[in-house]
Amino acid sequence: MELRVLQYFLTVVREENISRAAEVLHITQPTLSRQIAQLEEELGAKLFVRGRHLTLTDAGIMLKRRAEEMDALVTKIEREFENEKDLGGVISIGSGGLSASYKLPEAMAAFREKYPRVQFQFYTNSAEYVKERLDQGLLDFGLLLEPVDVTRYEYLRMNKTEKWGLLLQTDHPLACKDYIEARDLLGIPLITTDRSSLQKELENWLGFTFSELDIFATYNIVTNVAMVVDCGLAAALTIEGAVNLFQNDRLVFKPLYPAMTMTSVLAWKKFQPYFGAAARFLELLKSMQ
Repeated sequence: MELRVLQYFLTVVREENISRAAEVLHITQPTLSRQIAQLEEELGAKLFVRGRHLTLTDAGIMLKRRAEEMDALVTKIEREFENEKDLGGVISIGSGGLSASYKLPEAMAAFREKYPRVQFQFYTNSAEYVKERLDQGLLDFGLLLEPVDVTRYEYLRMNKTEKWGLLLQTDHPLACKDYIEARDLLGIPLITTDRSSLQKELENWLGFTFSELDIFATYNIVTNVAMVVDCGLAAALTIEGAVNLFQNDRLVFKPLYPAMTMTSVLAWKKFQPYFGAAARFLELLKSMQ
């Protein structure tokens, strides 16, 4: 299977039409049709449902995802091998909503001043998805909230702690409190993380199990949680760094007491030889710790 043919396939997916895709690729329609047919034969699966607009089969959807990953990886490799004298390329960083992420702009600004051709790419998702993309080589760095298994990674522990608390409406009965204690959480609808390791840490703080709480919903990333809290459906157990992403005067964050804090790490793939823009940026980050 050739990368070129996968790129042809992705173009057909985007255009939803063989003729338009052939024009974009500057090849003839019969040539492109033949390449797609040979790809389907090689894989032993139909990739498209033919009609006025081409739509993907289940096999086509799976191939699209893998082909996009391969295309992104090839692009990344090409950029990493650009001339070091005129350093360019893209540094990709994955993260959730963490207070430690606010340390990155200072480093990025200093780096861009020295290497103005370098760009940064952000990927926001849960720790599991960030680690998956690190493993695939699609991310240079991942900012991960501990506890997290870092046996496959090298890492820098960030010196900014992540504080846990409760996100709630300003007119919620608990909003008048300076802090939230474990007993305050009994009997109210809650939204909390779906990460089992974090749930165990929260249970240690609570002194009782999650089964005694009224869990309204769980999240893998806190992006949509503020909307649910704003509707008055539940309060959310989350970290302060995630809350800072939302500017809403109807919501308030109250820290837990006794304080529950965690650290985060900036991780990169272990034994991966670093050079180019990513290597230079890592050197800068280490010097700023």
